[in-house]
Amino acid sequence: MNFDLRLYAVTDRSWTGRQTLLQQLEEALAAGVTLVQLREKDLDRESFIREARQVKALTDAYGVPLIINDDAEVALACDAAGVHVGQEDLAVERLRQIKGPDKIIGVTAKTVEQAKKAQAAGADYLGSGAVFGSVTKANAVPMTAERLKEITSAVSIPVVAIGGIREENAPKLAGTGIAGIAVVSGIFGAADIGASVRSLRSIVEQRILDRGAAGRTGAANRSRVLTIAGSDSSGGAGIQADLKTMTALGAYGMSVITALTAQNTTGVYGIADTEPAFVAKQMDCVFTDIYPDAVKIGMVSRRDIIGVIAEKLTEYGAQNIVLDPVMVSTSGSRLLAEDATEALAARLLPLAAVMTPNIPEAELLSGIHVETEAQMEQAARIIAEKYHGAVLVKGGHQIGTANDVLYRNGQWTWFFGERIDNPNTHGTGCTLSSAIACGLAEGKTVEESVRLAKVYLSGALSSGLNLGAGSGPLDHCFSVFPGDRKCNRK
Repeated sequence: MNFDLRLYAVTDRSWTGRQTLLQQLEEALAAGVTLVQLREKDLDRESFIREARQVKALTDAYGVPLIINDDAEVALACDAAGVHVGQEDLAVERLRQIKGPDKIIGVTAKTVEQAKKAQAAGADYLGSGAVFGSVTKANAVPMTAERLKEITSAVSIPVVAIGGIREENAPKLAGTGIAGIAVVSGIFGAADIGASVRSLRSIVEQRILDRGAAGRTGAANRSRVLTIAGSDSSGGAGIQADLKTMTALGAYGMSVITALTAQNTTGVYGIADTEPAFVAKQMDCVFTDIYPDAVKIGMVSRRDIIGVIAEKLTEYGAQNIVLDPVMVSTSGSRLLAEDATEALAARLLPLAAVMTPNIPEAELLSGIHVETEAQMEQAARIIAEKYHGAVLVKGGHQIGTANDVLYRNGQWTWFFGERIDNPNTHGTGCTLSSAIACGLAEGKTVEESVRLAKVYLSGALSSGLNLGAGSGPLDHCFSVFPGDRKCNRK
């Protein structure tokens, strides 16, 4: 049986206000809750069953399991996915006999002894709390983080924390080993249920859980990387290069497209920017469903698009952001309008874990002339201190070497590489930054991520793919499909 405990919504009729319970639930489901528990303390049995069937139809439409609180008969009547019981309710062994092996049984456990007993009896998950007291249970005694960690360590089944959990205190549950949070008023008492759900799920996935710790989901065993950039119709740079890189390096790639371009190896012949509201909608869809372990940002050409991206990255607590500040070409041509450049520096650069400017961009961001390796080091330090992230200044064409310098935490690290004689370099910046993001997504250090990214880029260049009349693309899949292939023939 599969279920996902990351964000477990527990209903409470006292918070409905002007909305019906079904309206509240649909808003929460649309925003990304992963499991729903229907709790009714005052309805008669017939009314409870009628409501449970309505709720079941709604949760089924969103592919989310429905758990019934305390009442096995109601759960059977509506064919719910399972039932959750307290210590004083029907015994787990008896529940399993009634409901069968394919239904979910959750049990409240407030001590290690209760947790072990419930697991031995056949429980599928535990609910432990109240971790921060409880709005719905005035006499609930807060559970310490140490006690919660003792419970999660004592059993092999997943544990969900419950009790007074809200956006401001949820991050305190990091390191306790839980598989998710069960929330009542923090969802249904919120002024904006959808926004609260999105924020809570982001907190759970980014700050509380280890990857794949969200219950019996057959959870993701592949890192997930999002690229936010423009599309290249010729496939050599932008979104296309990013996704090829991610696939070649074993990551699951996702994309938010900021612009369509009409281009090939000889030049760019047209750009159609994506409307900011649609950029925001793409980001909502990604972050509320397949939360990325890292984010790569490429060229964004408008101030308003930059603003939306910054707002959404902040809203969802995105981490491991690699920003390729496509502001100035290696020949020195300005690629962004001045207001967009200012917005990039003010809104996006401070969010980045790693920035990858070329020499002209490093000059613009640092305010100094860069020609020597010492000046590269100086520029990297100035930019890092100004924007509080790691900075990789790429030597590239202007220095005439393949040597790059990383400044991080007060230390410089040089990455030396042989110059590869290949005029087909379309998309090298996109490829390098995407490869760095893949390393960070796997939990590698910045230094290790940069080193491996440079190795990959060198291989893609050395393969010698020769396509198009101008500066052609790299061979992103050189290590996946080695040897003489049709796409390699000149």
